[in-house]
Amino acid sequence: MAPPINPILLQIGPVSIYWYGVLVVTGIILGTNVADYLAKVVGEDPERVWDMLLAAVFLGIIGARIEYVLTPPHWDYYRANLLQVLYIWQGGLRIYGAAVGGALGIGIYAATQHINTLRLLDFAAPGMALGHAIGRWGNFINRELYGPPTTLPWGLDIPTTYRIGSYIDLTQYPESTRFHPAFLYESLANLLLCLLLMGLFLKLRNYLKEGDIVIGYLVGYSIIRYFMDFLRTDSTSAQSLALIIIALGILILLSRHVFFKKLRPRAAS
Repeated sequence: MAPPINPILLQIGPVSIYWYGVLVVTGIILGTNVADYLAKVVGEDPERVWDMLLAAVFLGIIGARIEYVLTPPHWDYYRANLLQVLYIWQGGLRIYGAAVGGALGIGIYAATQHINTLRLLDFAAPGMALGHAIGRWGNFINRELYGPPTTLPWGLDIPTTYRIGSYIDLTQYPESTRFHPAFLYESLANLLLCLLLMGLFLKLRNYLKEGDIVIGYLVGYSIIRYFMDFLRTDSTSAQSLALIIIALGILILLSRHVFFKKLRPRAAS
């Protein structure tokens, strides 16, 4: 399996439009449509969802890029090529930074409009999972986010120029070697997470507290990321953070619904 298209969708003079950027934007738009739908279900003005989009996306991209640039070993490269920090269309975003930045943007918007921040985050969380699922296909086109060698029929063909670490050794890993499509596994897992969160929102919204869905997203994605990092060939430091988020998220949910209060219906919106 190999991407049938070039990473560059369109070249206009010195300006290149990358598939990665197009897929990220597509994920944002479709994810926002999910948030729009959930807002309508509970009688919230969907225009607020679109109004918050600008702040959430702007700060989300900044946060995602900051995390990527500062994470070893990337900083060694970017501190010598500072201008390339701005080249986000070429790839290089991290989801935890995006979540923090996006949540900050939503919080700022909610504060200016006197809206409950957790309520808006609950609308946004399933869409974030969907957007992430779509964006991962940009990694496929860029021939990144692959796992160890595999003999499975859906293995990825990775040319030597795109390999990292010991996989550049053609004696041990010849050109015919195929690799686990880690991007695909993570994309499908995030799609399932989106559907699960939407199902919980639609079926149990009168029992859940505001903020439960976004906490569920953080826990769910952290579980996905923890196990995915066993397959990733690029160096990451996300597993420890994922375990912390999983533990804190479960503790918060238990404290909300078990330790301090019995689960009781919330007034229907």
